[in-house]
Amino acid sequence: MSKHTLSVLVENKPGVLARVAGLFSRRGFNIESLAVGPTEHPDVSRMTIVVAVEELPLEQVTKQLNKLVNVIKIVELEPAIAVRRELLLVKVRADATVRSQVLETVQLFRAKVVDVSPEALTIEATGTADKIEALLRMLEPYGVREMVQSGMVAIGRGPRSITATAGR
Repeated sequence: MSKHTLSVLVENKPGVLARVAGLFSRRGFNIESLAVGPTEHPDVSRMTIVVAVEELPLEQVTKQLNKLVNVIKIVELEPAIAVRRELLLVKVRADATVRSQVLETVQLFRAKVVDVSPEALTIEATGTADKIEALLRMLEPYGVREMVQSGMVAIGRGPRSITATAGR
């Protein structure tokens, strides 16, 4: 199975997320990542969905998604033609004995400290899934106390926009 990133433009209405997620669920596909947010058009939202599935079943799901009334447009974003990012907030044990080492790691990954306490640092990082995983591996020895990670958001490279005609 291979991972696919879908950018799905939908009407910004209640229940749309449930209908889209339900379609994947009924087909037995696990959504690995899901991020939903507004676009430059107030009545349109963008769902970025990452799913591991073979080509043919994905094509069938895409056709069924297109049939949903609230779905405006679906584009599969290939890694080479998309900018993809995730957000991580991670709370790390960082008392006086290791704080400088944790801060060095934060700088190395171009992350930032967003909260400081005597015993811990909360770090914010954005980047590709690989970068986020690498940062977590480096911070693990210090003691990860808590973390939250967003789903992937992605947008096509270059001047073209899939929402150009979407603002109904």
